[in-house]
Amino acid sequence: MTRLPDAVVGDAYRSTLGWDLIADLEDLNDRMPGHEGERIGADLVAEAFEDAGLDDATFDEFPIPTWRRGEAGLTVAHGDRETTFARSHELVELPGTPSGEVTGELVDLGYGLPEDFEDVDLTGDIAMASSLTPDDYGRWVHRSEKYRYAAESGAAGFVFYNHIEGSLPPTGSIGDLNDAGPIPAVGLSKEAGARLQRYCADGTVEADLSVDCETGRGTSRNIEATVGPDTDEAVLFTAHVDGHDVGTAANDNGFGTAMVVEVGKILARVADELETKVRLVVFGAEETGLYGSYYWSHTHDLEDVKCIVNVDGAGYSRQLEIHDHGFEQMSEAFDAVSDEYEIPIRTESQLRPHSDHWPFVQRGVAGAQGRSTSGGSDRGWGHTHADTMDKLDVRDLRDMSILCAAGVARLAREDVTVDHVDDAEIRQACLDDDFDVGMKATGTWPWGAEKDWPWADEL
Repeated sequence: MTRLPDAVVGDAYRSTLGWDLIADLEDLNDRMPGHEGERIGADLVAEAFEDAGLDDATFDEFPIPTWRRGEAGLTVAHGDRETTFARSHELVELPGTPSGEVTGELVDLGYGLPEDFEDVDLTGDIAMASSLTPDDYGRWVHRSEKYRYAAESGAAGFVFYNHIEGSLPPTGSIGDLNDAGPIPAVGLSKEAGARLQRYCADGTVEADLSVDCETGRGTSRNIEATVGPDTDEAVLFTAHVDGHDVGTAANDNGFGTAMVVEVGKILARVADELETKVRLVVFGAEETGLYGSYYWSHTHDLEDVKCIVNVDGAGYSRQLEIHDHGFEQMSEAFDAVSDEYEIPIRTESQLRPHSDHWPFVQRGVAGAQGRSTSGGSDRGWGHTHADTMDKLDVRDLRDMSILCAAGVARLAREDVTVDHVDDAEIRQACLDDDFDVGMKATGTWPWGAEKDWPWADEL
C-alpha cells in the first residue's frame, strides 16, 4: 500500500484508545520490572490489543532479577552544621545499588565524563556527577558509566545529581541486577546537587551515605499481537510497558506503549493491503537491562525479522525523530511518509545503543528508534516523579501514531528492501563513535565475549 486511506486517518485523529491506556497505566503507579503493576500493565495492553481489533494477543513469560527500594539518606557536614537529604523530592536510590552505609569526603566530578576520572584517586570518597552530558561531547555518557568510573577510582559511594530543575531526583539502573554494584548509589535533585556543589567549593565536605534495598527473583512478560498476512518475515513495531517506580512512567514508556496499540488499530483497518506481517510487541523489563527484548531476540529466528521500529521517549513533542543506526532504507521509508503527508520527520543515523531496538541492531538486524524532540533536555521528566500524564498531549500521540503506522506499512511492502548487515559493521560503528568506551566500562560490550548479551544466563 502507498498511503493510509483518508477514512482510517480520520478515525485515528478521533481515537482515544491509546490515550485511555496511558491513563490506566499511570494509575498503577509502580510498573517496575517484576512488580505487580508491570504484570497488570501487560494485561491492560492485551485488552487494548483486543479493543484495537487484534484478537491474537499472546504473553511470553521469562525470569528476571527484581529490585525493591527501601530508605536512603545523605548527611553532609558544612561548617558547624549538618544537613540531611532523605525526602522523596531530594534523593532516591538507583536500581542495582547495594545496601550499605559509607562515610567519606564528597567530591564533585562535574559531568562525570571519562576524562574527569583520569588520574583521580577517589579512595574512600563519595563521588558526585551530573546527569548532563555536554551537547558537543559526541555521545551520551550513561549514568551507569559514570558510576563504574567512580567505583574503579576507589570511591565508596556515588551521587548522581539531576540537571533538570523542579526538585526531581533521577532514578535509573546502574548495572546488572543479578550482581549488585560495588558501591551504594543515589540520585539527587538538581537543587540539592547545586547546594552540595556550593559546599564543595567552600572546602572539604564530609558525608554519610546510607542505602537500604532488596533484590530477589521474579518474572516479566512480553505481550504481542500480529496483523497482516501470514508471512514468515515480519516488521516489528515495539515499545516497553515497564517503568520506574518513583513516578508513573507516562512518557517513558506509557506513551510508546500507547503508540504500539494505536498503530495496531490503524493497521488492522488496512490488514488486507499489508504485504508483510507486522508484529506489535510490547516488551517487559526494559528499564533494568532490556530483558524482554533480549529474551525475544534470542528465542526467535532473526532471519524472519525484516526490521524493527522501536518507540521510546516519544511523548516530548509532536516532532517525530527516526534514528536509523545507519540503515538508510529505514530513513528513506519515513522520508517518503514525510513527503506524502507534508509533515516533517527528522532522521538521524548515529547509533543509540540503549532501549529495545539494540538487541536486534547489535546483531545486524535493521532497526530504528522512534522518539521526539525534547528541546535539548535529554531525558527531560523521564526517570523522575514528574514523568506524569499531564506532560503529554493526545494530539502528539495521534500525529505520531499515524506517521509510524504509515512508515511501518511502507516497510512492510515487498518492493521496499531493508538489508541486514554483519554484526562486525555495527561493532565498527560503535568503535567509530566511541560507544565502546562506555559499554566496556559497564560490562555491556557484546563482542569478544562468550555471550552476546550481558544476562544470557537468565535463559
